[in-house]
Amino acid sequence: MGQVIIGMDPHKRSATIEVINGRAKVLAQGRFGTDRDGYQTMLKLGRQHKDRVWAVEGCNGIGRHIAQRLVADGETVVDVPAKLSARARVFDTGQGRKTDPVDAHSVAVAALRSKGLRQVTVDDVTIALRLLADRRDGLGHARTDLLNRIHKLLLELLPGGAKKFLSAPQARALLNTVRPRDLVGRTRRRLASELISELVQVDKKIKAADKELTELVETTGSSLQDLHGIGPSGAARLIGDVADISRFATRGHFASRNGTAPLDASSGDQQRHRLSRAGNRRINRALHIMAVVQLRHDTEGRAHYRRKLAAGKTPMEAMRALKRRLSDIVYKQMIKDVKKAGTGPGGHVGATLQSSAADTIPMIDTSEQSLPGPAEPQPRTPLLAASSWMTQRGATTGGQPGQLGVTLRSARIAADPCT
Repeated sequence: MGQVIIGMDPHKRSATIEVINGRAKVLAQGRFGTDRDGYQTMLKLGRQHKDRVWAVEGCNGIGRHIAQRLVADGETVVDVPAKLSARARVFDTGQGRKTDPVDAHSVAVAALRSKGLRQVTVDDVTIALRLLADRRDGLGHARTDLLNRIHKLLLELLPGGAKKFLSAPQARALLNTVRPRDLVGRTRRRLASELISELVQVDKKIKAADKELTELVETTGSSLQDLHGIGPSGAARLIGDVADISRFATRGHFASRNGTAPLDASSGDQQRHRLSRAGNRRINRALHIMAVVQLRHDTEGRAHYRRKLAAGKTPMEAMRALKRRLSDIVYKQMIKDVKKAGTGPGGHVGATLQSSAADTIPMIDTSEQSLPGPAEPQPRTPLLAASSWMTQRGATTGGQPGQLGVTLRSARIAADPCT
């Protein structure tokens, strides 16, 4: 029957699918609920076709829940980016009108005509790292919000307020120095005390989250924390969002993905670049934190930043150049970790104890199977020297050694008298 594509436009409580063959002919359509009964009905319809591939839009977003259920049931699922399906919808005959059946058809057509789509796999440690990194970022935002509110109350309770970087014990000590007598002052003090208690709890959660992230990152064998400016949260963010670094062919592709590669904005003789707002902003934030930490210490990053300033760059341009440099360093480190994870006892990828990579003198093949014996040497016909060949040629033709050239020249003259 040939391969069929099952395009899906997923939603939270429903999913619309369309089944097409290799010639984009519609074989079946339907709208199903995402509950247990609806999902089983949809799966039964899809399994009527033997050679099938499910194409789901947004497998990192709203389509994740349905895509993971299909993968868990042994189905082959590919991720279709929303931009790709939107492009197929605009150029279709439906004039770009957006409905669930049209979206399902666009997803199926985009999957049929596109190559290299990412195949969805079962969630692994990278997803756990991403979830924990999101939780850690949320705790950091909550702590910042609490500190801002505490600073506002302390400024109204104490002349001059508190210092910028304030911890919970320091805030508690400052609050104990004031004893307001009016109703408004007592209310402010009570609210500040409650916020400080919440800050203590958030600090405990942050400490526990950092410990869990550190342990989970260590299980992956990553050495990202060896780089100056990357902690457990940054390493978890990079590993979780990047997943497989091998999918980026070069460091330039990785820089374009994280938004540190500038965009070419040249026109005519004017050559210029502008800041890229595209890419994964979470990875970009991790690289920005890494750059800020390196600027605070005597590191190679600070030296690179100062060289850019000396070359006439503005502070913002120098920071962008530093982040681009750090992106290359992170890419190189992650590639190194991948190669290290795939090495054997000899230090080479795929090496075994019986292969030449693990042997003292690599004189055997890397295959573990025995090989036939050495080939028998074959005698070669000796080549005559040029002078001997010319002498032999002249003797064969009955003339002198140089008679061959004369004979060839005579033949050319006979063919073309003008020469």
